[in-house]
Amino acid sequence: MLNAIRIIEIEGLGPAPFAAMLLADMGADVITIHRKGQAATPGMPECSILDRGKRSIDLDLKDPIDLEIAKRLIASADALIEGFRPGVMEKLGLGPEPCHEMNPKLVYGRMTGWGQDSPLSDTAGHDLNYIALSGALWYASQPGQPPQTPATLVGDIGGGAMYLVAGLLAGLLNAQKTGEGTVVDAAIYDGSAHMMNLLMSLNQSGNMSDARGQSLLDGPHWSRTYTCSDGGFVTVQCLEPKFYALFLQKMGLSVDPDFQSQFDPATWPALTQRLSDIFAKKPRDHWANLFQGTDACVAPVLNPTEAQAHPMNAARQTWRRTDGTLQAAAAPRFSTSEWQPKSSPARGEHRQDILNELDAQQPPAASSG
Repeated sequence: MLNAIRIIEIEGLGPAPFAAMLLADMGADVITIHRKGQAATPGMPECSILDRGKRSIDLDLKDPIDLEIAKRLIASADALIEGFRPGVMEKLGLGPEPCHEMNPKLVYGRMTGWGQDSPLSDTAGHDLNYIALSGALWYASQPGQPPQTPATLVGDIGGGAMYLVAGLLAGLLNAQKTGEGTVVDAAIYDGSAHMMNLLMSLNQSGNMSDARGQSLLDGPHWSRTYTCSDGGFVTVQCLEPKFYALFLQKMGLSVDPDFQSQFDPATWPALTQRLSDIFAKKPRDHWANLFQGTDACVAPVLNPTEAQAHPMNAARQTWRRTDGTLQAAAAPRFSTSEWQPKSSPARGEHRQDILNELDAQQPPAASSG
């Protein structure tokens, strides 16, 4: 879908390379500028899943010759992605102003936790810190328990990478119409707060509360995870009355008077305990089989390896092994093209090819150097 779109990614952490991977999955020519002479970022493999489908050139941006190469690449690009603290790219001479002088149509994507201009812009932080301060972490546990979310998914990926991609795509569309580039300021703090608007819409109808465990999606016995006899887990979220009725039927509780007032918060704690006792009597797969294919809105909690073996994955082929590594396929899917698994490059693997392309440009790309 993004064929002929070139994106330059300056090597960074987490959400920035994830955003670039998503764009590469969609067909963009993503060239990652990896740090020359350095190993991969600590904690990341040499050939990361996040680099799949990209091309790699290794450059030392403090070296004048390599910096010139980076400028020529940026001059040839439709968009740029960087994830440094505010001011780092400016110190390198690669801030938005000189880049737009070289390339007025450039969409300049900036990925940070706190934004480019805020009281915390120069302060370190990570996923949990950003979503804690934005309000997005508040409902992520049961009352009396410390909030905990799936690592990086709500902040780095949901509030960060996805909003950066949305901003870049909007910027690219605008640049095609106007010939003018833009700067995309994607802050995880902003994005994770923005995602809360779905819950805030429930607040308008009185179905959300600042008191944890009292809201429509974080308090009811029919919206939570239960532990099974084998230590596995099942999820229940039968919000609509017709789905709740089916859930009660499958559980043998249809005529139990205690379960008839679905939306009465006063009953939720006791009914949660009753369901906890029931689910704890059978293993996870017993409950998975009982509810399989029904509208009761019950599903087992699977790890990624189990998810790959599930019949759902046999149909969708969402989880795959590429180069011996388990990874999820591209999403979303398009009717006019089919994504094929792609390998991740070694650091600097395409350096000579990329340099040859730049040298072949007639005339050479403009530079502010």
